[in-house]
Amino acid sequence: MAGLTTHILDLTLGKPANNVKIELYQILTNNKKELCKSVVTNTDGRLDSPLLTKEELQQAQYELVYYIGSYFRKNGMDIEEPHFLEQIPVRFVVNNKREDYHVPLLLSPWGYQIYRGS
Repeated sequence: MAGLTTHILDLTLGKPANNVKIELYQILTNNKKELCKSVVTNTDGRLDSPLLTKEELQQAQYELVYYIGSYFRKNGMDIEEPHFLEQIPVRFVVNNKREDYHVPLLLSPWGYQIYRGS
């Protein structure tokens, strides 16, 4: 692992969440956002490469947006529309760009957990 990475585990189905769109933003001054990257998870619920490499990672505030509403629709979850969770935004700060930052998402249609992994 190098730089900034993430993965998603679907706790309802007990498997990785594949084909989930994720956008990464850097938070600028005045709380404006700049899109850094838009990606989709692979069959293992991971990305084929880091969101940001160690060289690209900056000491800054970032936001990941996980588009999970469409994921649950594709997997046939019988959930009232609109879903309780459509998007999950997660803001975090990179204090030391020499370290790796892994941000896993544990997911269900009714809640989620996010943490700094290893």
